[in-house]
Amino acid sequence: MKLTGNTIFITGGGSGIGRGLAEALHKLGNQVIISGRRAERLQATIDANPGMQAVALDITDPADIQKVAARLIAEHPGHNVLINNAGIMLPDGAAGPVDDELLTSTVETNLLGPIRMTSALIEHLNTREGAVVANVSSVLGFVPLAITAVYSATKAALHSYTLSQRFLLRDSKVSVIEIAPPWVRTELLNSSEEERAIPLETFIAGAIEQLGTDANEILVGPAVDMRANPGPNEHAWVNEFNDSMAAG
Repeated sequence: MKLTGNTIFITGGGSGIGRGLAEALHKLGNQVIISGRRAERLQATIDANPGMQAVALDITDPADIQKVAARLIAEHPGHNVLINNAGIMLPDGAAGPVDDELLTSTVETNLLGPIRMTSALIEHLNTREGAVVANVSSVLGFVPLAITAVYSATKAALHSYTLSQRFLLRDSKVSVIEIAPPWVRTELLNSSEEERAIPLETFIAGAIEQLGTDANEILVGPAVDMRANPGPNEHAWVNEFNDSMAAG
Protein backbone atom coordinates (compact mmCIF):
# COMPACT_ATOMS: atom_id res chain seq x y z
CA MET A 1 0.00 0.00 0.00
CA LYS A 2 1.30 3.46 -0.80
CA LEU A 3 1.42 5.59 2.33
CA THR A 4 0.72 9.03 0.92
CA GLY A 5 -1.59 10.70 -1.58
CA ASN A 6 -4.61 8.55 -0.69
CA THR A 7 -8.16 9.45 0.25
CA ILE A 8 -8.86 7.18 3.21
CA PHE A 9 -12.16 6.38 4.93
CA ILE A 10 -11.87 4.84 8.40
CA THR A 11 -14.83 3.49 10.36
CA GLY A 12 -14.59 3.81 14.13
CA GLY A 13 -11.99 6.53 13.69
CA GLY A 14 -12.78 8.59 16.76
CA SER A 15 -10.90 6.53 19.34
CA GLY A 16 -8.40 3.75 19.93
CA ILE A 17 -6.74 2.03 16.99
CA GLY A 18 -9.01 3.81 14.49
CA ARG A 19 -7.96 7.24 15.72
CA GLY A 20 -4.33 6.15 15.91
CA LEU A 21 -4.33 5.00 12.28
CA ALA A 22 -6.25 8.09 11.18
CA GLU A 23 -3.78 10.47 12.79
CA ALA A 24 -0.71 8.62 11.52
CA LEU A 25 -2.03 8.47 7.96
CA HIS A 26 -3.16 12.10 8.11
CA LYS A 27 0.37 13.17 9.08
CA LEU A 28 1.75 11.27 6.07
CA GLY A 29 -0.17 13.48 3.67
CA ASN A 30 -3.39 11.59 3.07
CA GLN A 31 -6.93 12.98 3.05
CA VAL A 32 -8.53 11.12 5.92
CA ILE A 33 -12.26 10.91 6.62
CA ILE A 34 -13.30 9.21 9.85
CA SER A 35 -16.69 7.93 10.91
CA GLY A 36 -18.42 6.70 14.04
CA ARG A 37 -21.49 6.98 16.20
CA ARG A 38 -20.09 9.29 18.90
CA ALA A 39 -20.13 12.82 17.52
CA GLU A 40 -18.05 14.22 20.37
CA ARG A 41 -15.21 11.77 19.69
CA LEU A 42 -15.24 12.55 15.98
CA GLN A 43 -15.18 16.28 16.65
CA ALA A 44 -12.32 15.99 19.14
CA THR A 45 -10.29 14.01 16.61
CA ILE A 46 -10.74 16.41 13.69
CA ASP A 47 -10.18 19.42 15.98
CA ALA A 48 -6.81 17.92 16.90
CA ASN A 49 -5.99 17.20 13.25
CA PRO A 50 -6.80 20.18 11.00
CA GLY A 51 -7.79 19.04 7.52
CA MET A 52 -9.16 15.71 8.65
CA GLN A 53 -12.90 15.26 8.08
CA ALA A 54 -15.61 13.28 9.83
CA VAL A 55 -19.06 11.90 9.10
CA ALA A 56 -21.52 10.31 11.51
CA LEU A 57 -22.22 6.65 10.77
CA ASP A 58 -24.14 3.88 12.49
CA ILE A 59 -22.31 0.83 11.18
CA THR A 60 -25.19 -1.43 12.29
CA ASP A 61 -27.68 0.38 10.02
CA PRO A 62 -27.62 -0.80 6.37
CA ALA A 63 -29.48 2.30 5.17
CA ASP A 64 -27.01 4.61 6.92
CA ILE A 65 -24.10 2.72 5.36
CA GLN A 66 -25.57 3.22 1.89
CA LYS A 67 -26.22 6.91 2.55
CA VAL A 68 -22.71 7.58 3.86
CA ALA A 69 -21.11 5.59 1.02
CA ALA A 70 -23.00 7.63 -1.57
CA ARG A 71 -21.99 10.88 0.13
CA LEU A 72 -18.36 9.75 0.36
CA ILE A 73 -18.18 8.95 -3.35
CA ALA A 74 -19.90 12.21 -4.31
CA GLU A 75 -17.76 14.44 -2.09
CA HIS A 76 -14.50 12.50 -2.43
CA PRO A 77 -14.41 10.87 -5.88
CA GLY A 78 -10.73 10.10 -5.37
CA HIS A 79 -11.49 7.87 -2.41
CA ASN A 80 -9.33 4.76 -2.74
CA VAL A 81 -8.74 3.27 0.71
CA LEU A 82 -11.30 1.79 3.09
CA ILE A 83 -10.26 0.75 6.60
CA ASN A 84 -12.99 -1.27 8.31
CA ASN A 85 -12.07 -0.67 11.93
CA ALA A 86 -15.30 -0.12 13.89
CA GLY A 87 -15.88 -2.78 16.52
CA ILE A 88 -17.26 -3.50 19.97
CA MET A 89 -15.99 -5.97 22.59
CA LEU A 90 -18.00 -7.05 25.62
CA PRO A 91 -17.85 -10.07 27.96
CA ASP A 92 -20.62 -12.47 26.96
CA GLY A 93 -20.63 -15.60 29.13
CA ALA A 94 -20.72 -18.39 26.55
CA ALA A 95 -20.94 -21.01 29.32
CA GLY A 96 -24.57 -20.01 29.80
CA PRO A 97 -27.32 -18.11 27.99
CA VAL A 98 -25.85 -15.26 25.93
CA ASP A 99 -27.68 -11.95 25.99
CA ASP A 100 -29.33 -11.65 22.59
CA GLU A 101 -28.93 -7.88 22.35
CA LEU A 102 -25.18 -8.22 22.99
CA LEU A 103 -24.95 -11.05 20.46
CA THR A 104 -26.79 -9.14 17.76
CA SER A 105 -24.99 -5.83 18.23
CA THR A 106 -21.57 -7.50 18.24
CA VAL A 107 -22.20 -9.47 15.06
CA GLU A 108 -23.79 -6.49 13.31
CA THR A 109 -20.92 -4.17 14.25
CA ASN A 110 -17.91 -6.44 13.89
CA LEU A 111 -18.90 -8.67 10.97
CA LEU A 112 -21.91 -7.39 9.07
CA GLY A 113 -20.65 -3.81 9.30
CA PRO A 114 -17.38 -4.41 7.39
CA ILE A 115 -19.12 -6.63 4.85
CA ARG A 116 -21.85 -4.06 4.20
CA MET A 117 -19.44 -1.13 4.12
CA THR A 118 -17.18 -2.83 1.62
CA SER A 119 -20.15 -3.93 -0.46
CA ALA A 120 -21.36 -0.33 -0.67
CA LEU A 121 -17.97 0.94 -1.87
CA ILE A 122 -16.35 -1.92 -3.78
CA GLU A 123 -17.56 -0.96 -7.26
CA HIS A 124 -16.20 2.55 -6.77
CA LEU A 125 -12.92 1.28 -5.32
CA ASN A 126 -12.45 -0.99 -8.30
CA THR A 127 -12.19 2.11 -10.49
CA ARG A 128 -9.35 3.61 -8.45
CA GLU A 129 -5.63 3.01 -8.80
CA GLY A 130 -3.94 1.88 -5.60
CA ALA A 131 -7.27 0.87 -4.06
CA VAL A 132 -7.19 -0.94 -0.71
CA VAL A 133 -9.69 -2.59 1.59
CA ALA A 134 -8.17 -3.13 5.03
CA ASN A 135 -10.17 -5.17 7.54
CA VAL A 136 -9.20 -4.83 11.19
CA SER A 137 -9.64 -8.24 12.77
CA SER A 138 -7.79 -9.40 15.92
CA VAL A 139 -5.43 -12.08 17.15
CA LEU A 140 -8.46 -13.27 19.11
CA GLY A 141 -9.70 -14.62 15.80
CA PHE A 142 -6.84 -17.13 16.05
CA VAL A 143 -6.57 -17.58 19.84
CA PRO A 144 -10.01 -16.74 21.26
CA LEU A 145 -10.52 -15.04 24.59
CA ALA A 146 -13.21 -17.20 26.18
CA ILE A 147 -14.87 -14.41 28.17
CA THR A 148 -15.49 -12.58 24.87
CA ALA A 149 -16.43 -15.60 22.80
CA VAL A 150 -18.78 -13.72 20.48
CA TYR A 151 -16.24 -10.98 19.77
CA SER A 152 -13.54 -13.57 19.12
CA ALA A 153 -15.87 -15.49 16.80
CA THR A 154 -16.69 -12.36 14.77
CA LYS A 155 -12.99 -11.71 14.26
CA ALA A 156 -12.39 -15.30 13.16
CA ALA A 157 -15.25 -14.89 10.69
CA LEU A 158 -13.85 -11.58 9.43
CA HIS A 159 -10.49 -13.27 8.85
CA SER A 160 -12.20 -15.98 6.80
CA TYR A 161 -14.19 -13.41 4.83
CA THR A 162 -11.02 -11.45 4.13
CA LEU A 163 -9.33 -14.54 2.69
CA SER A 164 -12.24 -15.08 0.31
CA GLN A 165 -12.41 -11.41 -0.60
CA ARG A 166 -8.68 -11.29 -1.34
CA PHE A 167 -8.96 -14.34 -3.60
CA LEU A 168 -11.91 -12.97 -5.53
CA LEU A 169 -10.27 -9.56 -6.01
CA ARG A 170 -6.83 -10.96 -6.89
CA ASP A 171 -7.03 -9.74 -10.50
CA SER A 172 -8.72 -6.41 -9.73
CA LYS A 173 -7.40 -2.98 -8.77
CA VAL A 174 -8.25 -3.62 -5.12
CA SER A 175 -5.74 -5.03 -2.64
CA VAL A 176 -7.21 -6.65 0.47
CA ILE A 177 -5.27 -6.35 3.73
CA GLU A 178 -5.99 -7.78 7.16
CA ILE A 179 -4.79 -5.89 10.23
CA ALA A 180 -4.80 -8.28 13.21
CA PRO A 181 -3.87 -6.34 16.36
CA PRO A 182 -2.62 -8.02 19.52
CA TRP A 183 -3.76 -6.72 22.90
CA VAL A 184 -3.34 -2.95 22.62
CA ARG A 185 -3.86 -0.30 25.29
CA THR A 186 -7.25 1.08 24.28
CA GLU A 187 -10.68 1.44 25.86
CA LEU A 188 -11.69 -2.10 24.81
CA LEU A 189 -12.14 -4.10 28.02
CA ASN A 190 -10.82 -1.05 29.90
CA SER A 191 -7.28 -1.79 28.69
CA SER A 192 -5.94 1.76 28.56
CA GLU A 193 -3.61 1.16 31.54
CA GLU A 194 -3.11 -2.58 31.06
CA GLU A 195 0.60 -3.42 31.41
CA ARG A 196 0.20 -6.72 29.53
CA ALA A 197 -1.07 -4.89 26.44
CA ILE A 198 1.30 -3.10 24.06
CA PRO A 199 1.17 0.72 23.93
CA LEU A 200 -1.10 2.12 21.22
CA GLU A 201 1.72 4.18 19.74
CA THR A 202 3.91 1.07 19.46
CA PHE A 203 1.20 -0.78 17.58
CA ILE A 204 0.45 2.14 15.25
CA ALA A 205 4.12 2.63 14.38
CA GLY A 206 4.54 -1.06 13.58
CA ALA A 207 1.30 -1.21 11.60
CA ILE A 208 2.15 1.84 9.49
CA GLU A 209 5.60 0.44 8.72
CA GLN A 210 4.08 -2.83 7.50
CA LEU A 211 1.30 -1.10 5.59
CA GLY A 212 4.00 0.54 3.51
CA THR A 213 5.09 -2.87 2.20
CA ASP A 214 3.35 -5.49 0.08
CA ALA A 215 2.22 -7.41 3.19
CA ASN A 216 -1.39 -8.59 3.11
CA GLU A 217 -1.45 -9.31 6.85
CA ILE A 218 -0.33 -6.70 9.36
CA LEU A 219 1.02 -8.44 12.47
CA VAL A 220 2.76 -6.44 15.20
CA GLY A 221 4.58 -7.86 18.21
CA PRO A 222 2.77 -10.78 19.90
CA ALA A 223 0.39 -11.05 16.94
CA VAL A 224 2.98 -12.97 14.92
CA ASP A 225 3.03 -16.02 17.19
CA MET A 226 -0.71 -15.94 17.90
CA ARG A 227 -1.44 -15.85 14.16
CA ALA A 228 0.62 -19.03 13.78
CA ASN A 229 -1.29 -20.96 16.46
CA PRO A 230 -4.33 -22.47 14.66
CA GLY A 231 -3.90 -26.14 13.79
CA PRO A 232 -4.40 -29.65 15.20
CA ASN A 233 -2.89 -28.73 18.59
CA GLU A 234 -4.28 -25.21 18.88
CA HIS A 235 -6.23 -25.82 22.09
CA ALA A 236 -3.06 -26.08 24.17
CA TRP A 237 -2.34 -22.39 23.63
CA VAL A 238 -6.01 -21.46 23.88
CA ASN A 239 -6.16 -23.10 27.31
CA GLU A 240 -2.87 -21.57 28.46
CA PHE A 241 -3.85 -18.12 27.19
CA ASN A 242 -7.24 -18.14 28.88
CA ASP A 243 -5.83 -19.52 32.14
CA SER A 244 -3.27 -16.71 32.20
CA MET A 245 -5.95 -14.10 31.47
CA ALA A 246 -8.15 -15.46 34.25
CA ALA A 247 -5.22 -15.37 36.66
CA GLY A 248 -4.56 -11.73 35.86
